[in-house]
This record gives sequence, structure tokens and C-alpha cells, in this order.
Amino acid sequence: MKIAIIGGTGHVGTYLVPRLVQAGHEVVVVSRSQRQPYHADRAWNRVQQVTLDRAEAEKTHSFGPMIASIGADVVVDMICFRLDSAQQLVQALRGKVQHFIHCGTIWIYGPSAEVPASESQPRQPFGDYGIQKAAIEAYLLDEARKNGFPATCLHPGHIVGPGWPAINPQGNLNLAVWETLAKGETLTLPNFGMETLHHVHADDVAQLFQQAIDHWSAAVGESFHAVSPAALTLRGYAESVAGWFGQEANLNCLPFDEWKATVSEQDAQATYDHIAHSPNASIEKARRLLDYAPRYSSLQAVREAVDWLAANGKINV
Repeated sequence: MKIAIIGGTGHVGTYLVPRLVQAGHEVVVVSRSQRQPYHADRAWNRVQQVTLDRAEAEKTHSFGPMIASIGADVVVDMICFRLDSAQQLVQALRGKVQHFIHCGTIWIYGPSAEVPASESQPRQPFGDYGIQKAAIEAYLLDEARKNGFPATCLHPGHIVGPGWPAINPQGNLNLAVWETLAKGETLTLPNFGMETLHHVHADDVAQLFQQAIDHWSAAVGESFHAVSPAALTLRGYAESVAGWFGQEANLNCLPFDEWKATVSEQDAQATYDHIAHSPNASIEKARRLLDYAPRYSSLQAVREAVDWLAANGKINV
């Protein structure tokens, strides 16, 4: 099959593109610039690369027709963040593709009433990102069920892997947190450290995209979570990381309003966004219908990312 991936040089595309090439598919990667994937693979030598600025093309409503002109059987959209963008693309691809796969987010839920959350849980998103992603999902599934548009929505957790920082046990991207835990120094967590994060290795997300393509009949018209088998509490996460370096975690906790005064405004906002959502999602549906079998636990995925940060001089542990 011919598969077009919009935003195919990012975290997930780095792993998805080689998977699809090795499976014998013809792959076209559409991106704004010719950036390199996060790790090299000879499979990229067999990929057609198309340079296209989505934001600029959407202003003239030419983006959808340009994607349609590729003539792909499957279109994977990794970088759709607004409902009007999805609508433009669907209108251009209607009747021209066998499968359309949208990359969503587990932040479509907002706070969960029951955990691990299933795909049938009501959406109560907050924040523009989650609200827009939930609106896109609702639109695509409605188009699939009412009008036969072959859409699938996959919702990753906190994507992690070698080459970029992972969300840390404070719920932000501050690299000093890893060093604090590695040295056995005191790390202050918000509240009681019992909020949750749900990571997933980028290659496991890529696996689910590939499984959705391979299990077309079970995937169309459905949503699936792309996460590791289990979420982590902030406290348990911090204790495990400290243990990697032979340390016992030295943890302190403060109410969030007091805690946020101990970090930068940027870190406080990132932490708030993560702990207010406290994602904890089930993969039972993806396992049952798409044979999803993640290779990495949350901690294994993060460990690979932290090892890369250390090996490349990003952190001093």
C-alpha cells in the first residue's frame, strides 16, 4: 500500500516510517522542513519526502487537495491540532483513501472518574489542546459512522524515547530533576505525589499505528489508547528513578500553591497541566481488537530516554 504520513519526521514517525518500509509499504513523508528523524535508519533512503507548510497551505485551502494528490491508500495525520484543519483534510480525502488515522491524545478526557480510563469514558477536556483534540475525535468518528469516512483515532500518552527529554517525576521537563534524584538530594513533589503520569515509548505508539493499518476492519470508526501497560504515580516514579542510581529517594511534599513557588513559572504550568489531568488509560481495547502489545513499561521507556540524556551530556548523573 501507499501510505502518506503528515509530520512523519517527529517522535512517532522516527519509528513508524521504518516499520512501514520494512513491511513492504510505499511511504511518503510530508513535513514542513527536511529535518532528520531522531535516529538513523536505512529505511529512510526508500522514502519519498514532500516539503509542505501546512499552516500556509491551509490559508488557501490547498493543503487537503495537495495531500489527496499524493494518491495514498492510507493517510496518517500526526500533526492536526484544530478542528478546522481536520475538516479541510476530510473534505479533500473523502472517497479517495482506504484509511485515515489521526493522532490524538489521552488529554481528551480531562479528569477521569474511573481509572484506568476506557475509550467509552465521557470526554470532559479542559485547555485548548485537549478541547480541540476531543472535537477532532468527535468529528472524525461521526464522519466514520454516519458518512463512511474510514477514520481511526489513536490517543498517545506522554511520548518518550531517546533523543528528547521525558516528563519527569515532578510532571515537567526540568532536566535538573534527574540530577537531583541521581545524587540523592531532596526533591519536592506537589501535593502528596500521588497524581499519575502515563508514558509510552514512541516505538510502541508506532506499533499501534501499524496495527491499526493491518487491522483495518477493526480500527475504522474507533478510538484506541496508545500508552504503556500502566501509569505511574509521581512518588513511585521518583523512587524508581533514584533507585537506578543506587539512591533512596529523598522526597518532600508541599501543597501545589506552595510548591509552585519553588520552581519556575514554566515548570509550574507544565506540572499543573500534567497532574490536573493525571492520565491513567486502559489498553485492553487495543490489545483485544488490534493485537497491541507494547514492548516497554513506563519506567523502561523513560530509562532509555534518561540514559540517552546522560550519554549525550544533557544531564550530569
